[in-house]
Amino acid sequence: MSQVALPERTFDRIRTLMYDSIGLDFDPSKRPLITSRLSARVQKLGLEDFDEYLALVTNPHDGGEFQMMVDLLTTNETYFFREPKHFDLLEQELNQTRPQQLKLWSAASSFGDEAYSLAMLLADLQMMGKIGSEWSILGTDISDRVLRSAMEAVYPEERLRFVKPERLKRYCLKGHGSSEGLVAMQPKLTSRVSFGQLNLCQPMDGVGQFDVIFLRNVLIYFDAQTKSEVVSRVVDHLKPGGLFFIGTAEGRVPCDTPLTPLIPGAFRKGSRRPE
Repeated sequence: MSQVALPERTFDRIRTLMYDSIGLDFDPSKRPLITSRLSARVQKLGLEDFDEYLALVTNPHDGGEFQMMVDLLTTNETYFFREPKHFDLLEQELNQTRPQQLKLWSAASSFGDEAYSLAMLLADLQMMGKIGSEWSILGTDISDRVLRSAMEAVYPEERLRFVKPERLKRYCLKGHGSSEGLVAMQPKLTSRVSFGQLNLCQPMDGVGQFDVIFLRNVLIYFDAQTKSEVVSRVVDHLKPGGLFFIGTAEGRVPCDTPLTPLIPGAFRKGSRRPE
């Protein structure tokens, strides 16, 4: 099936829509990417061209198509225990502080790989007596589709390729028959993890305060000003002395709150851990 052509003027309108709506910044080099990700959708809906598709997604009665567009344009690769040095640092921190209560936020949770990786780590630390039993993880994302998948908590086995065998045995159920190649999270993890939809570019009232926040591999979608605004907004929900993580390739992002760098992609809110 051949792709539908995306004229430059229509591409510019899609760029503006994505930026104004959810803060995503697609530079001109992303035109082939947007064409490839949306072309099949335009054809499936029986539309003539991208102009008709744009008219649909900007209509208040779009039947959920705008959300579908967001889903198609923001899906990225994810897997369990991505960037393992971040998990190592978190484990070292918790081994030292031994908190009795703990709240973590996976603020760009995608399909939930990160949230359940954190749940495995915390469950292990609780089992070893390094943290208390009162801990929970919140995962949020703008994509309704990935959140529905995260709540199902079933993953292709390949996505867990970096999970230690003993953790797989403790926390996962391998599928058989028609479910061969799939892995489900056990209730001991799913009971600790909740998911909700959130636009990082809008006010975040009611999210709460957290001891640790992961905001990894999402800032690449934003321009410099939006990055700074998003980080400042998210870090407002991090307790003083708490840990903040972004993708190691995303560099340091300026924000309104002082952040002390620890290792690439990891920061502490303020200058030191609270006594």
